[in-house]
Amino acid sequence: MNTLLEVSGVSVSFDGFKAINNLSFQIAERELRAVIGPNGAGKTTFMDIITGKTRPDEGRVIYGDKGVSLLSMSESRIAQAGVGRKFQRPTVFEDQSVADNLILALRKPRGPFAVLGFRAAPADHAKIEDLAAQIGLAGALHRKAGELSHGQKQWLEIGMLLAQEPKLLLVNEPAAGMTPAEREHTTDILREAAKTRAVVVVEHDMEFVRRLDCKVSVLHEGSLLAEGSIDHVTKNQKVIEVYLGR
Repeated sequence: MNTLLEVSGVSVSFDGFKAINNLSFQIAERELRAVIGPNGAGKTTFMDIITGKTRPDEGRVIYGDKGVSLLSMSESRIAQAGVGRKFQRPTVFEDQSVADNLILALRKPRGPFAVLGFRAAPADHAKIEDLAAQIGLAGALHRKAGELSHGQKQWLEIGMLLAQEPKLLLVNEPAAGMTPAEREHTTDILREAAKTRAVVVVEHDMEFVRRLDCKVSVLHEGSLLAEGSIDHVTKNQKVIEVYLGR
């Protein structure tokens, strides 16, 4: 399978502290990957670099089949190129319906005249219904987003990102604050999404990571410490010492 993202020899320091230290990392076009590690391991900074929020001091970040450098692009250009990011806290338009939130997120021309003149076509409504079914909110399309549970808001935000048709989806701690049933449904959503795009999940909940049943990358002090299946990395002596604490 083709490589979608290649991070090579990336380092970044903040006030002398090396948040990312010579990190190299690859993800394929349709792959689900979990990224774990102790607090301060560089997981958030790693996402910040990919999305253009933080510029590294050195290294390369190559993306897509044309091999473009993300380091030369602005945050908005990176998003337009197909990199979507979900933060830990859901950000949805609470006064709007679930359907309106999804319509607002559809991949459409974003110029001022295009936005002012936008009217959802039948194909758009069909896509919204399909997305709502994917995220488990088919019966809630007309409800206000503010009325949803925490878990449902997380699903809506994932749906809004999927509406933008990203090639790479970065998801930060999706299981936080969810009920066991919501966590289970979230793993289903992410596994399904990874059939058509790359999905990288940063997570602390090891049971959630185990349910994802994917390759796991362990970060420690800004470097890649171990990589492999969840069983492989949880038996790694270094991982046990720095992260699992057994």
